[in-house]
Amino acid sequence: MAKGSIIAICQSGGKFTTGSDGSLSYTGGDAHAIGVSHETKYNELKSEMAEMWKYAPNAMAIKYFLPNNKKTLITISSNKDIKRMIDFHKDSGTVDVFVTIDKNPTNIVSPVPCSRSSRTTVAESVTPLFNLFPVSSVSGDSGQLNTSTPVTFGDGNGNTEQPTLLGDGNTGQPNFLDDGNAGQPNFLVDGNTGQPNFLAPVGSDVGDAAQQKLYKSWKNSITGVHQKFKNVHEFRDALRKYATSHGFTYIFKKNECTRVTAKCKGEGCPWRVHASRVPTTQLFQIKTMNATHTCRTGTELANPRSASRKLVACIVKEKLLETPNSKPRDIAEQIHRNFGIELKYSQAWRGIETARQELQGSCKASYNRLPWLCQKIVETNPGSVVTLITREDLSFHRLFVAFHASLCGFQNGCRPLIFLDTLTLKSKYQSELLTATALDGDDGIFPVAFAVIDVLNDDNWHWFLLQLKSALSACQPITFVADRDKGLRQSIFTVFETSYHGYCLHRLIEEFKKDLQGSCTEEDVNVIITHLYDAAHAGTIDGFRRSIGNIRQISTHACEWILLSEPEHWANALFEGSRYNHTSSAIAESFYSWVTELPVLPVVQIIDTVRRKIMELIYNRRMDSNRWLTRLTPSLEERLQKEILKAQSLQVQLGLNSAFEVCDGLGVVNVVNIDLGKCSCGDWQLNGYPCFHAVAVLQRMGEDLYNYCSKYYTTETFQSTYTESINPLPPVDKQPVDIESGQILPPPLRRASGPPKKRRIRSKGPKRPLRCSKCKGVGHNRATCHVYA
Repeated sequence: MAKGSIIAICQSGGKFTTGSDGSLSYTGGDAHAIGVSHETKYNELKSEMAEMWKYAPNAMAIKYFLPNNKKTLITISSNKDIKRMIDFHKDSGTVDVFVTIDKNPTNIVSPVPCSRSSRTTVAESVTPLFNLFPVSSVSGDSGQLNTSTPVTFGDGNGNTEQPTLLGDGNTGQPNFLDDGNAGQPNFLVDGNTGQPNFLAPVGSDVGDAAQQKLYKSWKNSITGVHQKFKNVHEFRDALRKYATSHGFTYIFKKNECTRVTAKCKGEGCPWRVHASRVPTTQLFQIKTMNATHTCRTGTELANPRSASRKLVACIVKEKLLETPNSKPRDIAEQIHRNFGIELKYSQAWRGIETARQELQGSCKASYNRLPWLCQKIVETNPGSVVTLITREDLSFHRLFVAFHASLCGFQNGCRPLIFLDTLTLKSKYQSELLTATALDGDDGIFPVAFAVIDVLNDDNWHWFLLQLKSALSACQPITFVADRDKGLRQSIFTVFETSYHGYCLHRLIEEFKKDLQGSCTEEDVNVIITHLYDAAHAGTIDGFRRSIGNIRQISTHACEWILLSEPEHWANALFEGSRYNHTSSAIAESFYSWVTELPVLPVVQIIDTVRRKIMELIYNRRMDSNRWLTRLTPSLEERLQKEILKAQSLQVQLGLNSAFEVCDGLGVVNVVNIDLGKCSCGDWQLNGYPCFHAVAVLQRMGEDLYNYCSKYYTTETFQSTYTESINPLPPVDKQPVDIESGQILPPPLRRASGPPKKRRIRSKGPKRPLRCSKCKGVGHNRATCHVYA
């Protein structure tokens, strides 16, 4: 198989059986083999599988097993899931894929009729795209719809900008294929065959294949009597697409939760459809339908370039599935280009909001699913720690999550070093993400715990550290790398009494640049920052003092600021804890950076996305480490080899006991004590593996270098970090809202909901005098008029 592709053996019609060890096996059914690559789209794969077994695409579920794990089925629901499946099974070349039918739709329809139109007729504003979907569009030769070749617009006079709709003078019906002279097609003409082609987007000579496929699916969204839908909402959506694609508008005669009746708006037109809910189920079924049109279809609406909010949401949903971060302006431009519909920014914004709520669920209702989510995390991942707190008014306050696999991994294989950081979540409500992250033996990010809070303040940080200490139950001192915020600093030493707090050097420099703005030139500031980095990474007191002296020569004010910033918390030479030469708390951004790239998601989906990311990270690193053949992790093995090369030119003078002098070519002497694991350069103590001075001594003595490296850098310890796995959860977006366990309200809004509003520009001229509409007098209005009182 080509790189990035795999053979999927698709199976359906059988059943799963559980073995004594909990593993699943599949027996019976049929099997088909198809090729899947990174370029394969989820919707295309689903459509192909639906065609194999004649399934309804919306009722299908596609699942597979991870390598060496027959206990858990992984669901495919997006393009990224397909890529992950290929990456997981790239070594085997094939993967077993199981296609099942979802027999229990999760959307709930109230059994009590909720009429939106009582004894009144409501017109649904549906835009007839008659420049896309005329009533009749077949080839004169074959009788088939022609969608394969380029098309052009024509008005019969050589112009190609706008299509012309000419009425038949005898029947009064619109004639889409007559130019009024020779009876030749002039609406959309295939440039190669001369046959009409009605599926090209407005303003385009060549119809996009994916867009044409979408149009065709809309035309078949309603097929006739006995057709079933998941619920009334899906039926209304299908009706809207059907009417749009066929170019007519309709009105509701009945529009309730249990029954819907619609008829064509054209006067005397018999087209009509009636659907109702199937008893004891949530399904909606078409009971009667008259598909005949006798009206002047598509000519009833005056403006074909406007659309209802629901129609916009239908179009936007298709686009958000491929590009979730689409902006309203981009959506408006695409809709105008593809459909000829002109939208204001506010219309596009509201369409995106409606589409996202239909795709992802309500952000507000999502907070009511948090108790269910917490329960499922603990049930599926025993040993995990989850704490949910609400305020007195039942609004969301904070949620702490630490998975059992993360806690075990930190205690079994990570250095006692934790980085604390925060990120702002994309949400209409106030939401912040607190993270506690460690490093594995290969210096890879290892998430330990995280929390979602409503407001970033000292109280929430203190609570987060309390939860972290309770979850870790650590007895050894821990070094924290975090911001030097006063409240956070006090919380660290209050909760973890024997811990150490290293300031984040990146945040310190940002604060330094802000405070010294204007007092130094930009060139001087850049030089000072370079010396500040040297001072922070210096392994000896002498090296630190030299760098500080260089800063003093440039700016005395800058030097005083640095000395007052508590160097004992950020300089290696003065710091008492073990940071392993890591000075920035922003190290977790490399893992959590995807959070800022996500669209606005409900809170339960954000938490579950974090869980899936950690689950994938643990699995991938476990599989990678199984192929390692070195005693140390790859990155540490590479560093040690560099130290060995640098040690070749050194001279070692044997000393008494375990102390040795090492001299380089410049005459600089360093003292190495192998019993204490120290070198006067400071690098051995900082990094946890021998520096090149220590390497020269150990090689001279015939010692094994690996025995003098920290245990955290060994492959064996790395593998123990990723021993435990995170188990999947049931689909969080398909769970009903649990009101009985207590309603949880969302936190305050981040800003006013709605699209940006234009600022009102007040007139600078004289104000118009107030005039009464009764007496026509000036200075009062009719409410305060005393003339006719």
